[in-house]
Amino acid sequence: MAQLEYKDLLDAGVHFGHLTRKWDPRMAPYIFMEKNGIHIIDLNKTIASLDEACHYVKSVVRSGRKVMFVATKKQAQEIVSEEARRLKMPFVTERWLGGMLTNFATIRKSLKKMQTLDKMLSDESTASNIAKRERLIKGREKDKLERLLGGVADLTRLPAALFVVDVKREHIAVAEAKRLNIPVIAMCDTNSNPNEVDYVIPANDDAYKSISLITLAIGKAIEEGLLERKQERDDARLAEEEDAKRAEDEKADVAEAPKAAIEAETEE
Repeated sequence: MAQLEYKDLLDAGVHFGHLTRKWDPRMAPYIFMEKNGIHIIDLNKTIASLDEACHYVKSVVRSGRKVMFVATKKQAQEIVSEEARRLKMPFVTERWLGGMLTNFATIRKSLKKMQTLDKMLSDESTASNIAKRERLIKGREKDKLERLLGGVADLTRLPAALFVVDVKREHIAVAEAKRLNIPVIAMCDTNSNPNEVDYVIPANDDAYKSISLITLAIGKAIEEGLLERKQERDDARLAEEEDAKRAEDEKADVAEAPKAAIEAETEE
């Protein structure tokens, strides 16, 4: 996993919290000091917490399950969506639709509708039979669904964990995950409630550099988990092939035994 140094965190501004009057007292254990009316986050806690979160994420992915990325704030959308796409993980960066987890069956219906519209509009023979106005309406509907649900199009079952950038902004997602006992890994600024999160990463959740640094660290852990899973599957396949070959050799030996015995008797 990516071992971040204090300098990396300092350069990214991970230690900058909110104004002291905007703080949440429950974040007190993660605050180092107050300076010029701003809370400074304890980077010792950030490094330790990030390391723990990365180990957990790695174990989740290695077991073959998915981690959903959730970040709808403007400065986080690009980096989070790019990293999630690279790792082929589900993500939500436009708007969290209420019930995306707790009413997953309905979301699956919307995804099916999106796929049907896409198939209909991409097929020239079918699209040509639809009136221009209707085709335009369906195209807009498809675009809207893709914008909202494109990141979870390949999700066939609930994710095993959520990675959230801003706990306060994504409170609905966090509440749904909590209701379904889905662990939440989250960047928590000094105005957040860490008690809502399973794996707290105390960090500045407003600065692009800070969000990027933490997101890429989580992404690196996921990538390592995927590589380890692939290696385990390759090793298992090789072991099966070796067992099959050994069984074939033993079978051949058993078949050759009577023949060898007959030849020995003939020579005598």
